[in-house]
Amino acid sequence: MKHHTGSIEVVCGSMFSGKTDELIRRLVRATIAKQKVQVFKPSVDIRYAVEKVTSHTGANYDAIPVEKSENIEGHLDKDTTVIAFDESQFFDSGIVKISQNFADRGIRVIVAGLDMDFRGEPFGPMPNLMSRAEKVDKLHAICMTCGDEASRTQRLINGKPARYDDPVVIVGASELYEARCRKHHEVPLN
Repeated sequence: MKHHTGSIEVVCGSMFSGKTDELIRRLVRATIAKQKVQVFKPSVDIRYAVEKVTSHTGANYDAIPVEKSENIEGHLDKDTTVIAFDESQFFDSGIVKISQNFADRGIRVIVAGLDMDFRGEPFGPMPNLMSRAEKVDKLHAICMTCGDEASRTQRLINGKPARYDDPVVIVGASELYEARCRKHHEVPLN
């Protein structure tokens, strides 16, 4: 089934907020509606499976890993009506133009990713995608310190908060990261 108009939807939030679960939920619904779905992920994300997007709860969906956003078009089937990108913060800035082009062609584009890096700053192309989307859903996790709603991702190194000047991209899961609220999120400057 073809859409009448294309669109961009963004699902964002901290780690452990359920972004990939929500992405997969939307993909399953599109599949039930007999829409042709294709999913892409950055090849750097090999935490669970190379050719699947996988949530921390274990839900998964087949995906095509790509090194650069410019490689996506070459994998696209001509009858695809829904395209999804997971871990979009790891894509290069070209993902914004590609998402816009697909939406302009009548394709529903669903983007999931971290809106902020471990420092609490906008992450990669996500802010640009969010500003161009028709719909943005920001999900929250639970703060691992106090149990309140968490909107930030805390990186830990040997049990202590990572410093501001540590590398921004380190792929990991619960062994390196926790969800934190604003009050308990820490980023030492030195």
